[in-house]
Amino acid sequence: MAQSLSFFAISQNLKATAISRSPSNYDFAVIGGGAAGFFAAVNAARMKPGLRVVILEKSDKLLAKVRISGGGRCNVTHACFDPGELIKYYPRGKKELTQLFARFSTGDTVAWFEERGVKLKTEADGRMFPVTDDSTSIVDCLLREAQRYGVEIRLKQEVMALKPGETGFELQLPDSILRARKVLIAAGGHPKKEAYAWLEALGHHIVTPVPSLFTFNLPKHPITQLMGVAVPQVRVRLPDSKQEQTGPLLITHWGLSGPAVLKLSALAARELAENQYRYRVQLSWLPGLDADILRSQFEDYRRFSAQAKVSNKLELDLPARLKAWMLERAGFKPEQRWQETSNKQINRLIELLLNDLYDAQGKTTFKEEFVTSGGIERKEIDFRTMESRIIPGLHFAGEVIDIDALTGGFNFQAAWSAGWVTAGAVGVV
Repeated sequence: MAQSLSFFAISQNLKATAISRSPSNYDFAVIGGGAAGFFAAVNAARMKPGLRVVILEKSDKLLAKVRISGGGRCNVTHACFDPGELIKYYPRGKKELTQLFARFSTGDTVAWFEERGVKLKTEADGRMFPVTDDSTSIVDCLLREAQRYGVEIRLKQEVMALKPGETGFELQLPDSILRARKVLIAAGGHPKKEAYAWLEALGHHIVTPVPSLFTFNLPKHPITQLMGVAVPQVRVRLPDSKQEQTGPLLITHWGLSGPAVLKLSALAARELAENQYRYRVQLSWLPGLDADILRSQFEDYRRFSAQAKVSNKLELDLPARLKAWMLERAGFKPEQRWQETSNKQINRLIELLLNDLYDAQGKTTFKEEFVTSGGIERKEIDFRTMESRIIPGLHFAGEVIDIDALTGGFNFQAAWSAGWVTAGAVGVV
């Protein structure tokens, strides 16, 4: 099939194939048409020609998160090629991921896509995207692989029940029954534990899901008047949990966002949930400076720039709107000159710049990139094969497992890795 064939054309072709074939028995059934499920399906079919593979997607959309990730560019992975370093970006599951990344890691992901004509590039922050800056490059690549190796795709096929048997599994669909020797559950994460009831019925235990990768709400706080202001480096700390992150921060109309906040929300996801999302946030707007350096700088202004207006002579690496707001909060008047400043004002300004404290309440999902912390207990999965330790032949991959990552392509890398390992396990049997 031509490289330029559109996502729509490929998916329509696959849907037509599914309708025309529709066999009831398969070697490998994948529940969930996302990154992990697709990667497992196409690689299993490639590793063992003739393997009958089907993807069951309950919606009418394939690879939905792949399409929207990175603002529609698809943050495929992160330029961290040492598995020992890579695991540090996962708040939960480091031990298990060590086994997984030893089998398939970032370099393998880059090579896999490039071998299929999709080259990736690395941005300054380490995130990796297709050189096209278009998620369709990734989506179409996976769809072409599915068609090339005869993977069947069924849309609008929610699995209502899964029943293990002596020779495989019976899957109850809305209007039919499907049988498969092996099954992969890659149905994604869910915000409510009730959504996992059908997996609990199989004997698996569920870690109660809570949100991860969210922004911090500051209801009616005056700082929201600065919405749109971005600061390149801010240290964001949760003083009650002692978790912190340093990185870019964005002020929004509801509170605080940006990479530093999102990473911190992942690290402290369970603690914040336990506190019902009432927490304190401490900001150091100048994480590379300390109080003595700032005090010395301000004293020099008093001595050598006494006639200068404070607002005009304040050399700090901060956006102008934020500096003006800080001066106002510290009690400076608009026309005040350095010779007129008091020690009280200077001390207050230093405190705000280095230890700015906010009472936060609530969270807001970061665009559509909602991630959950929770799911199938990790100890119930053999990460050498992604197979259930409770039910032979049943595998798990993706966000359905109690593993989640910081923002930056890490959740996708875990999905590719788990999909590959699963494919290897089912493709050789």
